Amino acid sequence: MTPPRPRTLRPVRMARDRAYIHYFDPGGTERLTPAGHAAAVAFEDALPAREIPSYAGQHHTPGHYWAATTDRMVGYESYLESKWMKLLDFDPEVAAFSAQPFTVEAQDAAGAWQHTPDLFVRRRDGSALLLDVKDDNRMHVPAVVQQARRTAALCEQIGWEYDMVGEPDPLRWATVSWLAGYRRPLRAGKDLTGHLRRLAQKAVPVGELVSFQPVPELARAVVYHLMWHHQLTFDQTRPLRDHTRVRAADLRRPA
Repeated sequence: MTPPRPRTLRPVRMARDRAYIHYFDPGGTERLTPAGHAAAVAFEDALPAREIPSYAGQHHTPGHYWAATTDRMVGYESYLESKWMKLLDFDPEVAAFSAQPFTVEAQDAAGAWQHTPDLFVRRRDGSALLLDVKDDNRMHVPAVVQQARRTAALCEQIGWEYDMVGEPDPLRWATVSWLAGYRRPLRAGKDLTGHLRRLAQKAVPVGELVSFQPVPELARAVVYHLMWHHQLTFDQTRPLRDHTRVRAADLRRPA
């Protein structure tokens, strides 16, 4: 899994209400920065701050997800975490994201605490979102609530958004997980993209759009690829079916 990250920096003796962020830059160099300076760091490019364990019989299912947004592998600790990576990858507002991006080492009125958040998200407008992914059954565990409260307060000071998320909406997950199978760069069928977009200048059902092609099976894969990449828009609040109407997006609009 993730290569070990040996800690070489000496522990920081913190004054009350001080927080530091411990991370590894893209080159693997260990860094420690005051939380007040964190907004200037590109944590979306940071290496994982800790090793993700992998062993026989473990409850979680760790692995790696290939992100179409950044064309790189991102390690995840659980299947639930991989779901949120896929949802972030589909979000057109997301420019990049990283997993286990840093470890907070802080102290407040309740005492010293440490926490490694699950996901750091950089949006295209430059804003940042920090996510913790938790099983729905653990959302109200006192230790989890306190951790979320502390992390949210720290993010507010830095200027980031924070959220703790569980199982995603089933309909949204069904749509995104299906389209994710078509997120990779096109090889066969690449020449169909322009033609399909021209045919979809006005809203047209998916089934009708692919029927215009001599090889509908190939055209369908291209249509789903264009839907994943938001080049064909559709109503994401309804189940994805052959009668789902798609329409070519205006690619001249700024991303």
